[in-house]
Amino acid sequence: MTGKDRPGRQFSMKPKSDLTDSELLCLMLSGDEDAFSLLYRRRQGGIYRFALQMSGSQQVAEDVTQDVFIFLIKDGHVFDATKGSLSSFLFGVARNYVLRRFRGDQSTVPFADDEDDQPFDPMCDEPGPLDDLTRAETIENVRRAVLSLPERYREVVVLCELQELSYVETAEILGCAIGTVRSRLHRARALLLAKLKPVPESVEQSSAGVETVRCFA
Repeated sequence: MTGKDRPGRQFSMKPKSDLTDSELLCLMLSGDEDAFSLLYRRRQGGIYRFALQMSGSQQVAEDVTQDVFIFLIKDGHVFDATKGSLSSFLFGVARNYVLRRFRGDQSTVPFADDEDDQPFDPMCDEPGPLDDLTRAETIENVRRAVLSLPERYREVVVLCELQELSYVETAEILGCAIGTVRSRLHRARALLLAKLKPVPESVEQSSAGVETVRCFA
């Protein structure tokens, strides 16, 4: 193989920090360790946060992140830029590893039974509620509420609201239509609002009274 035919040579004149993810992957697959290091630093944080927000476990998040980049080293050639960005590809790989963890590890937060998707009403496509919710509720309450969502709703909240990905990117990761993403996100927002809605004081007092009676029964 001549020098001009060597993979990644066309990128050699550009600073690596200016290269796209796909260009870095090309260099990485040709044996450029610096390209891998830069790609890892660029995408590791998002993958880790996704796995953590989906599982509620730091150990799972660390393991999934490691598995994703090991997969990229061994099988990065399967990435097809015509089907989406490398970032979406990595999130998709991470999602698969998270799902495997849920099937084999009961110590992580399980996925609740899915409900059927509700038809999407475009008139109800309001801005995400999480900004307001995190101001009104503690971060811990929001985290627990997200983890309690069924799989299909938890995924779209993590990707669209917490990772701030577009509907298009989320659809690429989940392998579904954009309309499905919008429908699930609308339903997820409603579920979160219901879970984080403050309990009326009268209800709290009533519940406290019941508990008191039970304690002395």
